[in-house]
Amino acid sequence: MEIRLNQMCKISIKCLALLLSVLGFSSACFGQNPLIRDQFTADPTARVIHGRIYVFPSHDIKCDSTQGRPDWFCMEDYHVFSSSNLTDWEDHGMILSQYQVPWADSESFSMWAPDAIEKDGKFYFYFPSKAKTRELENDAPGVNGSSFKIGVAVSDQPGGPYTPENQPIAKVDGIDPNVFIDHDGQAYLYWSQHHFYGAKLKPNMKELDSEVFTLKEFPAKGLKEGPFVFERNGIYYMTYPHVANKTERIEYAIADNPLGPFEYQGVIMDESPVGCWTNHQSVVEFEDQWYLFYHHNDYSPDFDKNRSIRADSLFFDQEGKIQKVIPTLRGIGLTAATGHIKMDRYSSKSSQGYKFVFLDEGNPFLGWKSVFDKKGAWVRYNQVDFGKGDLNEFCAKIKTNNAKGVLELRLSHTKGELVSTIDLDSNQDWTEYRSVVESEIAGAQDLVLVFRGKGKVEVDWVSFGKI
Repeated sequence: MEIRLNQMCKISIKCLALLLSVLGFSSACFGQNPLIRDQFTADPTARVIHGRIYVFPSHDIKCDSTQGRPDWFCMEDYHVFSSSNLTDWEDHGMILSQYQVPWADSESFSMWAPDAIEKDGKFYFYFPSKAKTRELENDAPGVNGSSFKIGVAVSDQPGGPYTPENQPIAKVDGIDPNVFIDHDGQAYLYWSQHHFYGAKLKPNMKELDSEVFTLKEFPAKGLKEGPFVFERNGIYYMTYPHVANKTERIEYAIADNPLGPFEYQGVIMDESPVGCWTNHQSVVEFEDQWYLFYHHNDYSPDFDKNRSIRADSLFFDQEGKIQKVIPTLRGIGLTAATGHIKMDRYSSKSSQGYKFVFLDEGNPFLGWKSVFDKKGAWVRYNQVDFGKGDLNEFCAKIKTNNAKGVLELRLSHTKGELVSTIDLDSNQDWTEYRSVVESEIAGAQDLVLVFRGKGKVEVDWVSFGKI
């Protein structure tokens, strides 16, 4: 049985929040890759704070001719995002801009990759920027040929706002700050500028407490940047992007102490075959699972200076070596069955007859749509949470073009249990269809949408509710 209604399907509060977000009335963003869906984000540092994941990324914007360097990275401020379930992401708003930093050049638009960490109830946000040309107190700019300095801003809350120090950290020239606190409470600062550098931090987290060490046990050829250090089972992992060939891939090395020497181990994520020249990563454990956060240019395929953050699961072998992470569109976290499930963020798909494209080329933040144009084409979306099994209505937003046939909803695979079907009209503009769910579905399930017919069918989203 199938009923077509020109009214909204029953949707959860989360679905309503998503609609409001698109209209600009909400600070909520929703999971899958990319994670943040209303602005460009890059260079994510993920931290677990008070049982939530907080992500501190940089913020790409589209520059005009008066902002920074044309056709280059343009970044003037920072936002912070958090989630309790890796699916629903809250934007805490702008926490710091270049106009608030006394020592930064407010015309450089160079608020690049940041980091943040908690110590003794305070939250410390580390960020690079080009410094003003005047001499800086206690430090001469460009000690090792860099016009970039690294500053610190402090807050009582992880979501900010943050108050910047009047001066950058003395004796630190470069970009991509990373802070690691060892088990004994000692904090370390790492950064990059042709090489990787490391030093101890004083307990105030604002000053160096040792000489600066050049970490030389890394590839000499090709750009390397973005150091990020974490510890697991007594092993210190240094992860970083490196241009071994033509674009950046994510590599790692290990040591038995935070300042090395480090020994190269291999590649965590291969260079992107298309699209994005850069990558930048962090690694975090959340609820007994490790994750790799990174970025790609999903929302800006023709301009890789506007990027978007992603995350995928990360695993170790028995010897502690990191297994290579294959980027996915599905990403991480459970998706609520009552939400708008974007099948275009798929886990797998048929080799022919299926593709995804932007809903509106002029506004990529509206997302994508699934397109089926061959009989038997299918797409699979993993890990949808049906809860206790009381949802009995299937809903989908569909557009057809000379299409005849049905869309089948199955569990697990193309020959899995058939739970609902939708009969398709020959030509129909975007319409929300409802059909009955023929069997009880509970818990976490993998969904497969299969096209049985001819012509072209486009799907914006699918969802589940109660009749």
